Parts: sequence; structure tokens; C-alpha cells
Amino acid sequence: MRYGSSPGQAGSEGVGGRRRGVLAALALAGCGALLAAGCSPEGVPDSGPGGSPPGTASAGAGSPGPSGRPSASPEATGPPAKGAVTVTGEVAKGLESPWGVAPLPGGDLLVASRDKGTISRVAAGSGAVTRIGEVPGVAPGGEGGLLGLALSPTFASDRLVYVYFTTESDNRIARLRYDEQRPAGQQLGAPDTVFRGIPKGLIHNGGRIAFGPDKMLYAGTGETGDTGLAQDKASLGGKILRMTPDGDPVHGNPEADSVVYSYGHRNVQGLAWDKDKRLWAAEFGQNTWDELNLIEPGANYGWPEAEGKAGKPGFKDPVAVWKTDEASPSGIAWAEGSIWMAGLKGKRLWRIPLAGTEPVAEPEAFLEGEYGRLRTVVPLGGDRMLLVTSETDGRGSPEAGDDRILTLTVR
Repeated sequence: MRYGSSPGQAGSEGVGGRRRGVLAALALAGCGALLAAGCSPEGVPDSGPGGSPPGTASAGAGSPGPSGRPSASPEATGPPAKGAVTVTGEVAKGLESPWGVAPLPGGDLLVASRDKGTISRVAAGSGAVTRIGEVPGVAPGGEGGLLGLALSPTFASDRLVYVYFTTESDNRIARLRYDEQRPAGQQLGAPDTVFRGIPKGLIHNGGRIAFGPDKMLYAGTGETGDTGLAQDKASLGGKILRMTPDGDPVHGNPEADSVVYSYGHRNVQGLAWDKDKRLWAAEFGQNTWDELNLIEPGANYGWPEAEGKAGKPGFKDPVAVWKTDEASPSGIAWAEGSIWMAGLKGKRLWRIPLAGTEPVAEPEAFLEGEYGRLRTVVPLGGDRMLLVTSETDGRGSPEAGDDRILTLTVR
């Protein structure tokens, strides 16, 4: 178990009502088969544990482009400039403050409720929602609560579910054993804390966790509204962290005794790897620019000295930016050559088509205003994804059936 250091401005996730267009009835038929067909992110090959972080060699990258990042190689032509999104089904509805989602082998889903501190299982075929247990010690409030969810890389044998959550004193990461043979509601074992001491606040708690292609655990954190934490490498706030499944620093991290992988972030809630194992992250801006960043180990992403494409020496500029009322990004996923980014205040799904590390066209918006605030995107392989709405988080305008998990096909 590793221990970190501890320690707000308006919340960054955005507030505002909406009037959804006509919400068509979505048939459940076919959703089970869609989910059961495969749950692993497409194009993210495994690599051995430890060693160099994924993507540091920038596979397929050429010489630095004008942004200072490696430019796309000539053969990396990327996807079409224009994409498409089709909502093909509704996996579940009536969820309360859903946040983290983890597909299980076989197609069912685990879903975390931020405000209830519970984890439920959603049956892929019927959409039935069954509570499997509660995470002890969750202290919801503001943007905190039970946030990220991830399955162990060896879940088939160890049945471990990892969670990122807010307590009375900090944000931390724990793992719980999932025993399906126990009675419903009592299927989670006692939490084993693997990492603690991430600063907490009413806002900017970060919260996304994911296992990378190197089988290491990554976590996006926030600076809790205390902007100075982002530039303080001794603090865990405003960072992307990389650790072993046991919570230890990884050989190959920028500093051998630290889990800090990158810094200068405001509030990271989106993590995804592309087919070449490069790590991408989305984060909230303050008043001007939300960001999509290509993450390099040890790099400084500028906050609070820089927001958006500032072009300041020593800071990495984002690959793409948005006005804060158009995005307020949370989850992201990679599919069909593009990063797909869920917008909270923006109430839309953004597509960022990429040729290697560079956009091939301007970001494109889909589903604008149709389902309200969008929280999480989960790749299912190929052109299939899940999209989770976030209307019951205290900042939306929930309607009958909210919140929902939708199935999409994209290109």
C-alpha cells in the first residue's frame, strides 16, 4: 500500500437545464449479443508488466510537427474527416448518478453510482439492474463519491474490481473481490486499499481509473480547486498517476520512487489508449478551454500557468481544445481511428479523428442535446461503444428513464 500527500471557484462539470428532443423508444433486442461479442478495447495489444510505459516510442511517429509532438507518419492517413453515430439500443435506464462502468466477460456490465456508493450489475440482454454491493467509506459530496471502476487484468482468476472513491479525508483506490455465489447485495468483499492520500475537494476530484496495455493502473486526479497542487510534483493532485496493481511506483516512471506520470493538469476524467498504445487524456478547463492531451511521461501540461494552446516554453499544448460550454469533458474512448469524448455541460459526443498523433479534421459533435449530460464512453471493439448519461448528478434536468446506458455504432 502506498501513501501520498493530501490537501475550491465554481465547479468545472457545468450546470444547466436542457430540453431533449423526442426520445425514441430504443429496442433492447440485440444489445446482449452486441455486448457479449467482446468487451476489450479494440487495437490495444497487451505488453508485459512493468518496463517502459506504453506508447513512449510513439509507434509510427515521424519527426516533430509544429506543435512539438511527433507528427503522423506518411502512411498514417487516419479516418475520414466526417464521421457518424447511430444509437442502436438502450442497455439500461433508471440509473442513479452512474459514473464508472466496467464490462464483464460475457457482456454484462458493472456500474458505479457516485452518490449511492454502490455497484450494480446490468444484464446485457434484459437491462435488469441488480445491486451487488456497497463500497464502505464512500463520502459523496459535490463532484466526489464513488467514481472510477476497472477490472483487474487477471479478473478471470482473481475476480478483483478496482474503485476510485472519495472518503471523508481523501480520494483513494481500493480493490474488492466480486463473488457471484453470495446473495445479491452482498457480493463484494471487504475493500483492500492499494493507494490513498489523493487530495479531495468539493470539486475537481478526477476519478477515472484504467489498466493500460502494460497492465499497470492509471488514475486521473484533480487539483480540488487549489490550483498550486497541479505544478507541485510532491502532491498527487492535478496529475496522471501510474502504479502497479498493488499501488507501487512502476519501473519506467519518470521518477523511480513516484507514481506521478504527468502533471500540470486541472481535472482529468478521461483516459484512453489508441491502437499504437499512446495514452490520451481529457480535462476540464476553467473559463476558456477544455483540452484533449496526448500524454508523455514526465511532461508538464501547464495548469494553472497555461490553459489551452498557450505555446509557452516548458508546457505541452493540447491536441484539441473546446470552449467550456461546448464540452466539459469526462470519459473518452478510442474507436475507428478517433477519440470519442463525452461532454457534460456541452451535452454532446465529440469525435476527434486522428492520423497518428495529429487531428485530420476539426472535432465533430454528435447527439447534441438529445440525451443531456454525457459522462462515460466505453469501447466494445470495432465500431461499437457504450455511452452513459449523467442527468441525475445534481446538475442535469432528469426526465423519465434517466440515467441511461446506450449502445452506439460509430465511424
